[in-house]
Amino acid sequence: MTSEITLFVNPTAGRGRGAHAAQPAARALRDAGFSVRTVLGADAEDALRRAREAVAGGTGALVAVGGDGMVSLALQALAGTRTPLGVVAVGTGNDFARSLGLPVRDPSAAGRLAAELLKGGGGRDIDLGRVGDRWFGTVLASGFDSRVNDRGNRMRFPAGRFKYDLAMIAELAAFRPVPYRLTLDDGTEREVDATLVAVGNGTSYGGGMRICADARMDDGLFDVTVVGDCSRTTLIKVFPKVYRGTHLDHPAVTVHRARSVSVDAPGITGYADGEPLGPLPLTATCVPGALRVLAP
Repeated sequence: MTSEITLFVNPTAGRGRGAHAAQPAARALRDAGFSVRTVLGADAEDALRRAREAVAGGTGALVAVGGDGMVSLALQALAGTRTPLGVVAVGTGNDFARSLGLPVRDPSAAGRLAAELLKGGGGRDIDLGRVGDRWFGTVLASGFDSRVNDRGNRMRFPAGRFKYDLAMIAELAAFRPVPYRLTLDDGTEREVDATLVAVGNGTSYGGGMRICADARMDDGLFDVTVVGDCSRTTLIKVFPKVYRGTHLDHPAVTVHRARSVSVDAPGITGYADGEPLGPLPLTATCVPGALRVLAP
């Protein structure tokens, strides 16, 4: 393994935290004896191209500094390779880091942990989800949650998380269950009116909402959480439980485990790792051991 490590930095992540986080993370890696180079991009496409060049050039690890969007870009460069991914989580949601028990908003600790794991064997292998040629690490969202994303992305004001809180209130006012068609491993098509369907490789989305609370990132299976047809009042009562993962006990919630799932519903956009994938139908496949990650 080469001693050169590549920091893959989003300087705008977390309202500017990404730019500040790169320095203590780099210092921790250099103190451990690694040489560090930094990769920035003019935009997402340019950043991904530069990350792929670093991986092809034999970098010892690609360390994403930013939020889940930056991790998502890194996955596109690393999936299927043996180059490990490190994460310095300083974004808004940081759900990939949360799912792996990595430090959040502590770049020095994240850098030290990455260095320790590189010296001790290079981390471990985890699964990734794949939709077409796109890879994801946490959750593919569809339904009420993706409608909130859609509406929030269209809103210019306010900034930050509060925008999505307002989008959620607006979506609740217009809430209606959606007719879904789900096809799992056995090929049987299930038709169900549902509030949302979440396909989890990891446990959470939206900054700690543990929608797929029992998902494991190394078992070769998705946890598919289906929140069925429920009233607006029930949804308001159940949704806060998502932060603890206790919503899974509610009678309106069903969990399936599968290696592959096809999801279809009218007028719904799929999001994975917080990034839009496109309108349903979408088919996701769990790919075992697709990523080497610097995590305990």
